[in-house]
Amino acid sequence: MSKKIKKIGVMTSGGDAPGMNAAIRSVVRTCAFHEIECVGIYRGYEGMIEGDFKILNARSVNHIINKGGTFLKSARSKEFRTKEGRQKACLQIKSVGIDALVLIGGDGTFTGGMIFNNEFNFPIIGIPGTIDNDIFGTNFTLGYDTALNTVVEAIDKIRDTASSHKRLFFVEVMGRDVGHIALNAGVGAGAEEILIPEEDLGLDRLLESLRRSKDSGKSSSLVVVAEGDKIGKNVFELKDYVEQNLPDYEVRVSVLGHMQRGGSPSCFDRVLASRMGVKAVESLLEGKSNYMVGILDNKIELTPLEKAIKGKSKIDLELLRVSDIMTT
Repeated sequence: MSKKIKKIGVMTSGGDAPGMNAAIRSVVRTCAFHEIECVGIYRGYEGMIEGDFKILNARSVNHIINKGGTFLKSARSKEFRTKEGRQKACLQIKSVGIDALVLIGGDGTFTGGMIFNNEFNFPIIGIPGTIDNDIFGTNFTLGYDTALNTVVEAIDKIRDTASSHKRLFFVEVMGRDVGHIALNAGVGAGAEEILIPEEDLGLDRLLESLRRSKDSGKSSSLVVVAEGDKIGKNVFELKDYVEQNLPDYEVRVSVLGHMQRGGSPSCFDRVLASRMGVKAVESLLEGKSNYMVGILDNKIELTPLEKAIKGKSKIDLELLRVSDIMTT
């Protein structure tokens, strides 16, 4: 029979994402509901090694559901990658009586947690928090919906400038390995072309598409580019190539960067974070470990961490087809 859990630690790690605070709030209040203690671990694995802990209760998480970022802070830890560092972390959390962990983050966070679990048989549950939506085992990660809304709002404003000055804009969005943000925001904002890592559009096809737009009477165009797109080395190289081959276009580049991570989480992300936090705590209390909480077909489900880490999220092929039709 698994050991009865009396105290749960919660931490955020890796890149911040809107909805992380809402998830922390949910974990803390679910612990309070079940009358067990909750400990906030500041600065991720680095804080775990250093013993940077604080007891949290239901009132500790007042008024944070609407806040972006993470009040527990986030940091990367080289020391945790070593066996000695993980041993220190284990001793620290055991010294304050923590029996299990809820980890909020992405692939790197989950990989560290899985290794920690394998070495010390310490119960852990992961909650996916990353704007890229690049984790297997969930239709949506925390922060993705908010980031999409941020990107579409920014693109709408850029289009105003593009139209006023008859310009072509390349707008680079986050998405190093997957193009979920670029594809969805591109369709939502009415982009003329969308460049994503999963589909090699090719320079010739891009030029042909831009020529068609020009010939159809469009005085301005907008191309959304995922940062991991493989057509050029980077978006600035794309700009130079288009200017050389289509001199009629006045080309500008806008890299949205870290603004995509910030801001108040959307209602969708707040509700998702609340559902995931409840599931994470109650799964630990049921004796489950080494799982990630996800949402599949609007149901909160568990996926083994190993599958979540090794699996690959897939682009929506139907939406890709829609985007091709919309750019006609």
